[in-house]
Parts: sequence; structure tokens; C-alpha cells
Amino acid sequence: MSVTSIAQNLFFARRQKELQKHLTQGAEIQRNVLKSLLRRAEDTEYGRNHAFSAVRDYETFCQDVPLNDYESLKQDIDRMRHGEKDILWPGQVRWYAKSSGTTNDKSKFIPVSQEGLQKIHYAGGTDSVALYLMNNPHSRIFDGRALILGGSHQSNYNIHGSLVGDLSAILIENINPLANFVRVPKKKTALLSDFEVKRERIAQETLHKNVTNISGVPSWMLSVLLRVLELSGKSHLEEVWPNLEVFFHGGIAFTPYRKQYEQLITKSGMHYEETYNASEGFFGIQSDPADKSMLLMLDYDVFYEFIPMDEFGTPSPNVVPLWGVETGKNYAMVITTSCGLWRYIIGDTVQFTSCNPYKFIITGRTKHFINAFGEELIVDNAEQGLAYACLETDAEVLEYTAAPVFMDENGKCRHQWLIEFSREPSDLSRFASLLDSKLQEINSDYEAKRFKDITLQPLEIVKAKPGLFHAWLKQRGKLGGQHKVPRLSNSREHIEQLLRLNK
Repeated sequence: MSVTSIAQNLFFARRQKELQKHLTQGAEIQRNVLKSLLRRAEDTEYGRNHAFSAVRDYETFCQDVPLNDYESLKQDIDRMRHGEKDILWPGQVRWYAKSSGTTNDKSKFIPVSQEGLQKIHYAGGTDSVALYLMNNPHSRIFDGRALILGGSHQSNYNIHGSLVGDLSAILIENINPLANFVRVPKKKTALLSDFEVKRERIAQETLHKNVTNISGVPSWMLSVLLRVLELSGKSHLEEVWPNLEVFFHGGIAFTPYRKQYEQLITKSGMHYEETYNASEGFFGIQSDPADKSMLLMLDYDVFYEFIPMDEFGTPSPNVVPLWGVETGKNYAMVITTSCGLWRYIIGDTVQFTSCNPYKFIITGRTKHFINAFGEELIVDNAEQGLAYACLETDAEVLEYTAAPVFMDENGKCRHQWLIEFSREPSDLSRFASLLDSKLQEINSDYEAKRFKDITLQPLEIVKAKPGLFHAWLKQRGKLGGQHKVPRLSNSREHIEQLLRLNK
């Protein structure tokens, strides 16, 4: 009997049976999760302020607890980071996942409690394997090593035992020591902050290992795999790791990278399983290889609510619980978790493809953004960057839009900006450099992806001819009124239309 078969029988078979409850008992599971979260947090400062002890049902919860974003919880989170206890969640929360910033901050710091670590993040990782084994009963992933790609962490306000960093680093730091026998690279390597050094060491350490599965963000992982091939002198990854069988991926959309992975890994039977894991929690897993939608994970320490996007931003939107959603409708997702996020608007939008079981796809963000490579560039970042570049070069921007140029076969990628100037800078390359440096200054995720040009190359600016955006809007019948040029987009649809008109 293989090691994988033993692991399946000992650790995963029971959980696979429990997951069947997702098919028929979704609403009941979610009601129980809400009750549990309220009961455990009723003696926190937030719980007392919002009378958690008196909340008996979902309707009361909605009346007593407001919708929140990062700005509304930021002050409490900062107190927690300074060591205060029992604020948003019982006890002292020692871990904070650093995420992309808001309008007012370069970074967000998402609390990760011990309960959230175990009952959300690690639960999601375990279920990813459980569902994979259900679909692939002859798998042998535990007969070899798992290559897990992570980030780094650092001290949090010099509070003893408290750290802040990438969620992946938090997970690696706290992982069960037994897992180190089946994973690579070494923990010390995995937590290095310099990605260029990390990539080299990972490639060296894994080159001669029996790697059977890989986990990470597609853009970062691709960079590592290309280095492995360079060192090995091989053309395809299965020549290095013949038993590689699955890539567990998440963080950013996989579609732009699929073709490149299929060129790197040409063996038949290679599997790809998408997960929806974020700094705020682990929410979904692709449970059927033939279905791109993901199963919403209902029995973790996460209670879900949804705001119809046609009501998002209105004073009193009709927020619905899981049992109130409809298929085919776009929703902004709201979460309540054991990390102390109460009715927190995460910023992602989803659409349900099924309500029995509850399955969904990620449709985007609540605001215009670029997150093709994990950089999470928002419009406010763009506006600040352009204002700075204009000030330094005495230029004026009339209209603009930006979109990603996805990686080519050499793993190169960049942002492409199409800008119509009312007063052009004398040196366009200097303008581009100033914009790029300002974006790195105000957005830590963009800064990380631009580090030594490893993931993102310097941005490109294309000058738009006078009247281009006006002509494009007119062509689309969208002149006047509230119609606007989409400033940032993860898709190249709009910018390609504009570039064709710009010839």
C-alpha cells in the first residue's frame, strides 16, 4: 500500500464524508457557524458594543452589526497589533497578514487568530487535498514531496512573538512540524524575503527531489519553475520531476498562465486545482476538474453574506445570507470570521453557478483594479502616481487607461498605460519612471512584484492621439452622462479597442 493510500484512509476519508453535507445542508451549516462565532466573541469589546449576547438569529445580527471595510476596523486592528487583547476576537492575536493597501494606506494588516489559522486557512489546505484525492483515487502525491511557495514575515511593532507578513509565510511558520518531512524547500529558504535569492535556492534544493505536487501563486511559481528548467537543462518539467501530478493554485486568475504551464508540463494526466484563499480567509475549492466553478466552503469559521452589485454603494443595500442568493447574479462578498472580521466587505465579487451545492466563480473586484500578477493596483494608486509624475515633469493628463500585458514565453510581463496628454512631458521615459517609482512607494504589493524586475517589468506608456478616448466613447454610444473611461482593468478588452483606434 502506498503512503498516499495510507494517508487517505487515516486522515482524509472521514472528512470526505463530512463534505457531503455541503450538498444538502448549506443553510443549516451557515446558521450554526454564525451562532458559534457570536457565542465565542460576546465578551470581546466589539461583542459587548454590539450586544452579541442578545443576538439570537441572522435578522438581529444584521440590525445590530454594521457593514465594515478596512477603514472602519483599522483603529481596532492597530490596537490589537500593539498587543491589546479581547478587541475584535478573544485573547491576543499575534499574527497579521499584510495585504494590498486602501485609499489611505500602503498596506492592510489582516488579523490571523489561532482559531482562524486552524479552522479557516489550514482547513482549506486540508480540504484541497481531500477533494483532489476524491477525484483522483490512484494519486501518489504523498509518495513524494510538496513544493510550497511562500512569502516572508517580520516583527510586528517589536511585540514579542507577534509577526506581520505574507499569509503564506504565516502558514509555513506555524505548520505542523511533521509536514516538513513531505514538503520542500527548507523552512529557512521558504521564508527568505529576497525573492531572487529564494528562487535560486528553491531551484537548487528541489532539483533532485521527487516533487509530486506544487502549491502557490501562478506568476511566482512560474518564475521558480523556469529557473528549475534552466538549472536542469531540460525542456519540460516532467523530465525533472516525472511524478509531478497536480498544481494547487490561487491568489490570481490562472487563465492567462494556463498555456504557459501546459508548455512547461506536457505530460498527460497533469491536474490543476483552483483555490480561493486570501489574507482574509479560505473560501472556495474547485471540487470538479470539469467545472471551473468552486465549492463554497461552509463549515469553516466563516459566515458569508452577499450584496447585489446593482445595490453596492447605496446607503441601505439589501444584504442577503447564503440562503438568499440567486444563480447568475453578481454579488460583493461579505464575511464574518474568527479572525475578528465582522460583516467585512472583502472587495471581491462572485457569481453563483449552483445553489445545491453552493458553487461560484470569482467575477472581479468591487472597484477597477489590475491584479493580473498579485499586484492589486487600484485607481487611487494610479491617480496618485500620475499626479506625482505630472508635477515633476510639468505634464498634464487628459485621459488614460491601463491593463496588463501577460507573460510571454520568457516569463516577462508589464503594465501598459495608454495616456492622452493635454500637455506632454518633454521626456516620456522619465515620466514613466516617475510613475513606476511612485506606484511602488504607495502600493506594497506592486513594489514586491516589481522587485528586481523578476515578476513585473517596468511599465510601458503609449501616447494616445488627441481625441482618442472621446472617439472611443462616441463609437460605443457612451458620450456624456455618467459614462467614464475604465481607468484600470484586468482584461485587455478595452485597451485593445483603443489601441486599434490609435493607429
